[in-house]
Amino acid sequence: MLMKKLLYIFIVLIISINAAGQNDPAAVSILDKFSSAAITAPSISMKFIMITDDQLEKIKDTISGSVILSKDNYRLDLPDNIIWYNGETNWSFLPAEKEVTITKPDRTDDSFESRPSSLFTMYKKGYKCRLVEERKDSYIIDLYPDEIKNELIRVRLIINKSTLDPVSFEYKRRDGLTMTLTVKEYSLKQKTEPGMFRFSAEKFIGVEIIDMR
Repeated sequence: MLMKKLLYIFIVLIISINAAGQNDPAAVSILDKFSSAAITAPSISMKFIMITDDQLEKIKDTISGSVILSKDNYRLDLPDNIIWYNGETNWSFLPAEKEVTITKPDRTDDSFESRPSSLFTMYKKGYKCRLVEERKDSYIIDLYPDEIKNELIRVRLIINKSTLDPVSFEYKRRDGLTMTLTVKEYSLKQKTEPGMFRFSAEKFIGVEIIDMR
């Protein structure tokens, strides 16, 4: 469940970064510059802290993690799960269970799991954006889904004014769930290495391999 929530927040994050809202030209201009830098970079790497606040269940969880994306490749590190994807094959490793599950996502499915790069083109419809506040060091931008029945109520993105790096990201849902992702480190310059986006059996001796391909 946590994994699905985290993948969802990345999907919404990329969509919101690239949202071509019709309401506020100032917000669109900021987001366009932000997304242009991300799209042209060789990779996007980020360390983050994510807080999930379930107001209905009165539960609040905090986790830290990191992710690096390069076109249709990524590695996502969480406290109890590491996921690699090399554009064709997905490896999900659970250290506590000492097992890795191998799957082959459907390449025709434009989801984060199968085609991360497609997220950068999903912005062309679905959201309106507004520059809520321009602070001394940051911009606060709110996004609202066009679809009234969308489970998402509002997305709030805070962007550093001088670097245009993301500072934090928050989304509120109708079911009382609020997820806040605070960016601790953000870089468009990290070099990728051969094998970075695939599981290496040589490095994880004794791990049970569950091949679901």
